[in-house]
Formats: sequence, C-alpha cells, structure tokens
Amino acid sequence: MTSAPGRAPRHASHRPQAAATATLALLLTVGLAACTPQADATHVADPPAHVAATQDDPEFQDSFRHEFATVDGVRMHYVTGGSGSPVVLLHGWPQTWFSWWSIMPELAEHHTVYAVDLPGLGDSTGVPDGYDKATLARYVHGLVAEQLGVRDAQVVGHDLGAAVAFQYAAQFPADTARLGYLDLPLPGPALDAPTYRSLSWHIAFHSQRDVPEALVDDDVREYLAMFYPQVAFGGTAFGGTSERSPFTDAEVDEYARTYSRPEALTGGFELYRALDQDVRDATAADPVNVPTLLMSAEGQLDAVRGTAAPRMTNIVRAVDVPHAGHWLVEENPGFVTTELLGFLDE
Repeated sequence: MTSAPGRAPRHASHRPQAAATATLALLLTVGLAACTPQADATHVADPPAHVAATQDDPEFQDSFRHEFATVDGVRMHYVTGGSGSPVVLLHGWPQTWFSWWSIMPELAEHHTVYAVDLPGLGDSTGVPDGYDKATLARYVHGLVAEQLGVRDAQVVGHDLGAAVAFQYAAQFPADTARLGYLDLPLPGPALDAPTYRSLSWHIAFHSQRDVPEALVDDDVREYLAMFYPQVAFGGTAFGGTSERSPFTDAEVDEYARTYSRPEALTGGFELYRALDQDVRDATAADPVNVPTLLMSAEGQLDAVRGTAAPRMTNIVRAVDVPHAGHWLVEENPGFVTTELLGFLDE
C-alpha cells in the first residue's frame, strides 16, 4: 500500500462509490455499537522524494525544508522554516504536519516553526513504544529538546495532537514556554474513557481492535473524504446537514498517501485505542502552569474548557473560532493565525 517515490498514492477508485458508501454505513453501525525514549545522533536533512504535498510549491521551496531525525528507533519527519522564538506544531487525526501548511508561512515571519509528524504517522516511520499521548510527547521532546536543542518551545497541538502538547508541557515544563491547545476535550479526570468513546461514532469505532483496519484498508481515501465533512462547520457531528468539506482533492490525496501505509493507518487508530491510558496519565499529571491558549470550534468552547481547566491552571485566553467546525486551520485560517500570533508574541 505504500506509494513508490514519484508515483501516485494507492487510492484510485478501484471500488465504485456505492461500495464505499455501503462501507461507511457499516462503519457507522459498528462505531455506534460499541520509559522515556532516548534520541540518537542520526539526522537526515535531505528532503525525501516521496513527500508529495509541497514538492512543487515555490513558497515552500523558498522558506521551508523537510528534515528527519531518529528518536529511539522512530525516524521522525518534521518541516522547519522561519526565524525567531520556536513554535512546535502537532497535528491530530487523520492529518499530518501538512494540516498547518496554510498558516506556516505567516507564522514563520515571526517564529522558527517546527511542524512535526507524530511518531508512526505521516512520513515518520517506525513504531513507537505506545500511542498514548504521554509516550508520544516523550518522542517529540526527544526530537525538539534533545536533538534540536530547543528548550523554550511554544507547543501548539490540534485534536489528539493537543493532548500530546498537553503532555509535553506537563512532563517538561522547564522546556515549555507556552501551550496552544486546539479543539479537543481532554481525556482525563473530567472525562473518562467510556464517556469519551460515547461522544462520537468514530471514537468508538476507531477504538475497536482490528475492525477499523479490516473495513477501511482498501478504501482509505474514500473513508477520509467522507469523514472530513462530518466534523466540519455545519456537519452532522454538530447537528447540521452540510456535506461540505474544507479540504481540496489534493489535500485529501496527501493525507491518503500517508495513511495508506498499513502501519500509519493502524497507528492512527491506536491513538484512540490508548484512551484509557490517556485518562490515567492526564489524571496523574501535574497541572500545567505555563501560559495557555484554548481554541475550539464555534460553540464548543465550554466543552473544551471544562475538561482542560482542571489540568491547565494558567489559561490566558480562550476563544471559539467563528464559522469553523473541528478543522479550525482549514475553515478559518486568518482568525487562527491572528490568535496564535497574538498569543505567541505576548
């Protein structure tokens, strides 16, 4: 399933749309039913031929570069550019570093940006010791602090990447200058794992062992393309009926390229299967006292703040993003950029 260098990803419509729709209907039914890694010195700066998203983008070529570093057996991919105080960007599911691309150039005018593919996802290869967010945060710290020498990171995460960002700040407060926490009810003392899985069909479905892989494996692109609109502004997850997606076909192609790797597809689902451990870890973690910015989908701020506030004691600003569902960056990039720059430059 892995795309060969220079070849289109394996997401061709080898099944008719009716079959893909039937698969999703089955997914809905199933879903509703239901130690610190050490960084080594290996570092590869050459951009990989198979990173397709920005290979022909002049703005990227002028200002950013793809790099790799190995952390405890995981070859971690990140994109960096700009100058100024460091900002680390962590994506959620089903996305990669590329989820930040639309706002990275403006951020890089003021900051050194590091957009990281989480261990085992995107173009980061290898299997981490676990997909619980505390473990993933230790890999990110191994990259950012140990290999890159960044000891004053402003860490910003979206979706499940926000939980990784929280754990980064909780475990390494001396290495964290600021925390940006975007659109995720925090699994923890205010929201246990069974309740979390009941929030949406996809959380329950992705938490199942082996079942998601069996149903999605040959229809990765179709599955992603049908999922994105559901949690967009006006989508069914927010009580609406809109089927509008904020993602272009090229953006869906890019995410399908990486999640069509069987290991990455499983890794994405493992993010959800780790919920019980995530709750335990967040409950046991020391409260985060670094300055924190919360952002949520329109109308969802109370849900996010209610779970975050018990573990984040220095929330300096909390806003919902107008006319945006879960995909804050894609649906209202200007607002998100303004808020981030205002927070980071304080």
